[in-house]
Amino acid sequence: MTLRIADLDDDAPTRDALATWLLGHGQRISFGKPYVRGRRVLVDAVVHVPCKHLRAESAAGAGEAAEAAGRVRCAAHAFVGPMPPTRQPPQPPSLRNGAGALAIVYRGRQRRLDLASRPLRARALPVVHHGGNPCRGAPCRTADNTRGAACCRDLTLEILAPASRRHSDHLEALLLARRSPYLCKTERVSSDIIECEVISACGYLEDDRISCALHHRLRPDGTPAKPMVCSNWPDLGPDDVGHPGCRLLR
Repeated sequence: MTLRIADLDDDAPTRDALATWLLGHGQRISFGKPYVRGRRVLVDAVVHVPCKHLRAESAAGAGEAAEAAGRVRCAAHAFVGPMPPTRQPPQPPSLRNGAGALAIVYRGRQRRLDLASRPLRARALPVVHHGGNPCRGAPCRTADNTRGAACCRDLTLEILAPASRRHSDHLEALLLARRSPYLCKTERVSSDIIECEVISACGYLEDDRISCALHHRLRPDGTPAKPMVCSNWPDLGPDDVGHPGCRLLR
């Protein structure tokens, strides 16, 4: 599928920050290289979420491990056969390498850079709780009940799929057939954009799976390395209550 990253109407640092954020979520998504088409910045991607109709043929070997090892069937059409080979890499590409070397999008392309730490302010107020990270120890969780850093595992994709193209109906049907909650809430929001929600952890999470490797680091131009979408207050709709257990929402 083709994902929309940003518009050329955004300034360049904003486009780089959005691309850094999106391309960081590689747990269940494989990304190509960003490119420009018209007034949009796009990237081709593959989302690795199995079909909700896929079943292990043997009841004794139920589950994803059995599906990967043996024969499977389609619960919708009753087709039976070997498990198709996956295109998902064993591990997503590493975005972290050493203390300061991080892969980010800078000046329109992904680069591995040694990012300096932001100097501490001389008169900064001390932070007493949570070691400076309000999310540490929070009971937040994503819809698959994975606990901690829920907003770093859950993202909304904007998929380019013009309704006038016959292929778009096929793509929308495939999206609707994915296994929930790993891909869910599929909805056409405009004549050429389909939105869906995907659980795919961010590769900038540190080994404790809570802290962000980009936090307090600077790009070569002096701007924050951490994308602003990670620092801005979430724009919740009237029916959206956020992730259960979030410390920042009341």
